[in-house]
Amino acid sequence: MAIELHLEFTNTFLVLDFISCCLGAKTFFLLRKFKHSLKMASKRLARMLVFTMALVCFLCLYAKLCTFEICIFCETKHEFFPFKRDGRFLKRPHMNCRRNPPFLVILVTSSHKQSKARMAIRKTWGRERKIDNKRIVTYFLLGSTLTDVDQRAIDDENKKHRDIIQKDFLDSYYNLTLKTIMGLEWIHKFCPQTSFVMKTDSDMFVNTYYLTELLLKKNKKVSFFTGFLKENEHPIRKLISKWYVSEEEYSGNLYPPFCSGTGYVLSADVASSVYKIAKEVPYFKLEDVYVGMCLAKLDIKLEELHSEQTFFPDGLVFSACRFRKIVTSHFVRPHENLIYWDALERSLDENCHPGTYPGG
Repeated sequence: MAIELHLEFTNTFLVLDFISCCLGAKTFFLLRKFKHSLKMASKRLARMLVFTMALVCFLCLYAKLCTFEICIFCETKHEFFPFKRDGRFLKRPHMNCRRNPPFLVILVTSSHKQSKARMAIRKTWGRERKIDNKRIVTYFLLGSTLTDVDQRAIDDENKKHRDIIQKDFLDSYYNLTLKTIMGLEWIHKFCPQTSFVMKTDSDMFVNTYYLTELLLKKNKKVSFFTGFLKENEHPIRKLISKWYVSEEEYSGNLYPPFCSGTGYVLSADVASSVYKIAKEVPYFKLEDVYVGMCLAKLDIKLEELHSEQTFFPDGLVFSACRFRKIVTSHFVRPHENLIYWDALERSLDENCHPGTYPGG
C-alpha cells in the first residue's frame, strides 16, 4: 500500500538565510552601485538585471533547501511522495538469532552523510560486546541515496562492517517513520529471539552498561516500552517549526503518549506488534509520535525504566561519574562519543560522589 508522504517547509533558518542571501551586504552594495545605471539604462536592460537578481535569490534558496534535504517543489498540500510500506531490503545483516540470540539489539537511524558518526559508534557503545554475559549488537538504519556514488560508499562500508539495514525509500528527515518501521520489520522477520530492542539516533551517547543493568533489574520481557515519556504533548501549528503539523495531518489537540525518538527501549514482542499494527495506522511523519499512535492502538502503556531520569533528550554536560548513571544523552558529536566512552569505561571501577549523578 502506498504511503502519501507530505514534506513541509518548516525551518526558520531557511527563511532567515533566504533574506540574508537576497538582502545581504554584498547584494545591497550591488543594488546601490547599479542604482544610477538602472535609471539611465533601457527598460530591457533593467528587466534583465531584475530577473538576474531574482534568479540568484532563487538559486540561493534552492541550495539551502537541498542542504536541509527539503524539496522546494514539494511544499503544496496537494503534492506527495508515494512510497511502498513493504519495499524490498537493499541490505540486511545475516545474523542467526536462533542460534545465538542477543539480549539487546540497538537500531540507530542514520544517513549516508553520517559515516563519521557511525564509525564513532562502532568504536564505542555500538561495538558488539557482552555485559553481564548478555550479548548486545548494533545496526544502522538507512534509506536509499540519490546518487550512485553515495550508494557505492554505503556498499563498501557495509562490506567491511556488515551492520547496515537499508530499504528502497528515499533517505530524508520526514521518512524517519519508514526507517524506524523498517528496523522493527527486521526484528520481526529475522531476529524476534532478542529480548529487547532500542531505537536511537546517530548523535546520541548510549550507556549500554547502565541500560543492561536496569533492564535486568526491571525483569520484564513482554509488553514493555520505556524511554523519556511524553504524555501531554500538543501538535505544533506554527509553520516555521521543524515539527509543524497541519490540521489535515493531525486534527486532534493532544498526541497519544509517546517516548522521545532520541532513544526508547521496547521488548521484542512489542517491536513485532508495532510493525504489524503499523499497516492499520495512517502514516505520520513524526516517528516517535507515530510509534505512540501504534502503542495506543495496541493498548500498550509506557513505563519508567527507573525512579530517576535516565534518558536525556536535551543533552547533558559530560562527566564520567554523571554518565555512569544515565542511559542516553543527546547532541553528542562523533569525537565526543570517543572521548566520553573512553572516560566512562576508565571510571567504571572508581568511586563517585552521589552529588555527581543526575539528580544527585
